[in-house]
Amino acid sequence: MLAHNVYFTLNDPTEANISHMVDACQKYLKDHPGVVFFAAGTCEEDLARPVNDRMFHVALHVVFDTRASHDVYQTAETHLQFIEENKASWKQVRVFDSDVR
Repeated sequence: MLAHNVYFTLNDPTEANISHMVDACQKYLKDHPGVVFFAAGTCEEDLARPVNDRMFHVALHVVFDTRASHDVYQTAETHLQFIEENKASWKQVRVFDSDVR
């Protein structure tokens, strides 16, 4: 399986903008072929240990059954629409892809 984790830092991190991003992830990204796990949420404010990276507002977690499913997702129409509609709100996007078992 392949885990695709994306951390979004927003230009204007109001509660409304953060909620909009989570909703957009749910709308455009959760129902792709090969997805075995999907979650989108926010930084957990009360977990502020020195090892916690808290430089994001919205986190997206998608686990695909195969690398091939991930690769198809990258060029899927709804994924590209998500990017086009939301990229102006992003200050930074960090992507962490890993092989998981």
